[in-house]
Amino acid sequence: MASYNKVILMGNLTRDPQLSYLPSQTPVCEFSIATNRRFKRQDGSQGEEACFTDCQIFGKRAEVINKYFQKGSPIFVEGRLKLDTWQAQDGSKRSRLRVFVENFEFVGGGSGGGGSRGGNQSQGQPQQYNNNQQFNQGPQDTGEPFNPMDDDIPF
Repeated sequence: MASYNKVILMGNLTRDPQLSYLPSQTPVCEFSIATNRRFKRQDGSQGEEACFTDCQIFGKRAEVINKYFQKGSPIFVEGRLKLDTWQAQDGSKRSRLRVFVENFEFVGGGSGGGGSRGGNQSQGQPQQYNNNQQFNQGPQDTGEPFNPMDDDIPF
């Protein structure tokens, strides 16, 4: 039987990203996203529910998220569900379903609430980061946030 594991979410970070490094010096960033759903109840009143989802991303993209996102920042993520299981100190088995992020995009204008840590983002197209993209170090002396989509490649 065929199977397919794909998750697409757009929401706001519920806390600042937490960057750490594996023993192999691979960056790992963990963050949580809140997605909201508004609906109309049978009695006609408006209802709202929030879903909080833990996310994890590895590599250079983890450092990008840690640098440019903070609590409240909007983000669009694509990835796959991953079930983590472990044994707690009291001996009980624990598990958590989280999103292993494979691609992400900046959402919104970058000015105002939920802005970036590295400065304001441009008002143009969302910037997308995925597994197939290489990241070069951006200019350090300009004070502008690094945007790998600013290449002068003619298409």
